[in-house]
Amino acid sequence: MGAADKWLLPLVSVSVVSLLLFLSALSGFSASSALFARLPPPSYVRRGAAAPPSFAYLLAGGRGDGRKLLRLLLAVYHPRNRYLLHLSADAPDSERAELAAAAARAAPAARAFGNVDVVGRPTAGTPMGSSGLAATLRAAAAMLRLDAEWDWFITLSAADYPLLTQDDLIHVFSSVPRHLNFIDHTSDIGWKESQRVQPVIVDAGIYLAGRNQFFQATEKRDTPDGFKFFTGSPWVILNRHFVEYCVFGWENLPRTLLMYFTNVMLPLEGYFHSVACNSDFHNFTVNNDLRYVVWDDPPQMEPHFLNVTHYDELVGTGVPFARKFKEDEPLLDMIDDKVLRRWRHRPVPGAWCTGKRRWFSDPCSQWSNVNIVRPGPQAEKFRTYINQIMEESKSSNNSCKQ
Repeated sequence: MGAADKWLLPLVSVSVVSLLLFLSALSGFSASSALFARLPPPSYVRRGAAAPPSFAYLLAGGRGDGRKLLRLLLAVYHPRNRYLLHLSADAPDSERAELAAAAARAAPAARAFGNVDVVGRPTAGTPMGSSGLAATLRAAAAMLRLDAEWDWFITLSAADYPLLTQDDLIHVFSSVPRHLNFIDHTSDIGWKESQRVQPVIVDAGIYLAGRNQFFQATEKRDTPDGFKFFTGSPWVILNRHFVEYCVFGWENLPRTLLMYFTNVMLPLEGYFHSVACNSDFHNFTVNNDLRYVVWDDPPQMEPHFLNVTHYDELVGTGVPFARKFKEDEPLLDMIDDKVLRRWRHRPVPGAWCTGKRRWFSDPCSQWSNVNIVRPGPQAEKFRTYINQIMEESKSSNNSCKQ
């Protein structure tokens, strides 16, 4: 591991023994015999325009979210994808080490393919301010460095969960143009202008160790007129080229907006939206975040926690992800059982899994061709949904509407 990569806590090392010693030094982790079992070699992962798409996932949570992030990882795992798990700085190092060790035990393929990492030097978990945006941009930059050929960057929190398998997602996105972003956004900011746009926030987490407070200035600033302010959902699906634009900034717009959004109350609800809609990417942004959320009406400040009464509706929508879920919510078990066909503490079985499905045996502990997928019933629902929103995006001119 190079000096520039030391902030990553690797789940997979060239030497499994080195990994065990590394984890033991951090958390006293005692390796199970499963970690020493002989694994099949990683199969060839095809990449490029003619291959199925792949996704770079940021899975983010805070103190106490380790178990939820592990469950989320297993629900979205596929050897073609890349995963970065971020527990904010308020979580102890022991929780990060245990998350890495638990993922290694639960997903043998992750050790073989080396496609899962845990952030070892995380950013603060300040609820308001720039810490969240800093963590997301840092994760995006790490993904670009770790893997040269993924197609979309997906952000999920510990309160999120998938409503389809990765085979379904890969199958449907195979027919989606790879230059598209999926960002819920609007320039009609309404009440947010005085309460979210004009207040000036200083995030103490970016300069004081162990702090997650923020401070609000007594004075407000004018709404910007040098660019159009867009706001919307903080959860996004971004194409690789747009992520490179935000990280490398070959034009000045991403840097200019980053300096402005450093002092915005909730920058994740506006930064990517405003960069996309004030740049050449405005023609390639679909106004939808592909999430199922139940809001209060009004004022739509925080989404409801989902429960079993929402099952039929959320599965019927065809969207790929939903939020918010409490830990151990029975609805999650229903989704695992009826939609994902996932057993507890195991990845979702896909076409890449070749082992026998038994209560004592994980079918995904053996694998062959990871470039083929076997879509299920949710794939057709999702295909119908995404074709509809892409068609609406072309015809209704509701994307980046000024």
